[in-house]
Amino acid sequence: EFHKKVLLLREFLQSFMEKIVSYPLTIIYALVFLLFLVIFHPIQWLCFNLFGYQAHKKSVDILNGCLVRATHILGTTYEVKGTEKIPAGVPLIIVANHQSMNDILPIIWFLRKFHPKFISKKELGKGIPSVSYNLRHGGSVLIDRKDPKQALPAIKGMAEYIQKHNRSAVIFPEGTRSKTGVPKKFSENGLKILCKFAPSAYIVPLSINNSWRLDRFGKFPMGLGNRLTFTIQEPFAIKNIPFEEVMERTENAVTQGIKN
Repeated sequence: EFHKKVLLLREFLQSFMEKIVSYPLTIIYALVFLLFLVIFHPIQWLCFNLFGYQAHKKSVDILNGCLVRATHILGTTYEVKGTEKIPAGVPLIIVANHQSMNDILPIIWFLRKFHPKFISKKELGKGIPSVSYNLRHGGSVLIDRKDPKQALPAIKGMAEYIQKHNRSAVIFPEGTRSKTGVPKKFSENGLKILCKFAPSAYIVPLSINNSWRLDRFGKFPMGLGNRLTFTIQEPFAIKNIPFEEVMERTENAVTQGIKN
C-alpha cells in the first residue's frame, strides 16, 4: 500500500513538473503554428489560382511539413512504419483510429505521395487561416454530421473523386476522438459509401498511437516529449469482398496495432 502511494506521488510530481515546463513551450509552439498558417494562406491562394492543383498541393505539403516540425518544440517525435506496403496508382481508403487533431498533420506530410483528402466537419471550412482554404479547395469534403442528406452525397462525391484520380480518402470511423487512446467502436456508414463508389480502392488500415498524449492536459498546455507512431497495416483490395467482411477486417487491423 505504501509503495502504491509512493508511485502515485511520483507520478503526480512528474505530471506537475511537466505541466509547469509546458506552459512557456506551448505558448511558443502556438505562436509558431499560427505564424505558419498565416504565412501559407496567401501562398495557397496564389498557387491554386495561378498554377492549379499540383502547385496548391505542394504548398499544402510544405505547410504541413512545417507544422509537423513545429511540434518538435514540444519534444514530439514521429515514427512512421509500413509505407512501403501501400500500393501506387490505385484509389486508397485510409482508415485510422482518431486520438487528436494532431493525427491529421503527419498523415498529410508523411503520406503526401498518396494525395490524402479528408472528410471534415463543415465548421472547419471557414475561419481558420490555411486550413479552411485547403479543405474547401484541396479535394477534401465538408459534411454536416447532423444532416445525412448533405453528408452522404458529399462522401459519395469523395469516393468518385478518388476513383477517378487514384487519390486517397482518409476516414476516422470512430467519429469522435478518443481522449485516452482506447479505440471506440467503428461506424460503418461513411466507409460503406466510400467502398461502394470507389470499387477499385484498396483499404489501408492505419494504427495511430500516442497522439492523445499531446492533449492529455487539455488544449493548454500541451503534453511534452511524446513519440507518435503511425503504423500501416496490410492493405487489401475491396473488390469482390462483402462489405461486412471489409468492415471487420479493417477494424481488426487498425485496433490490433493500438497500444492502450
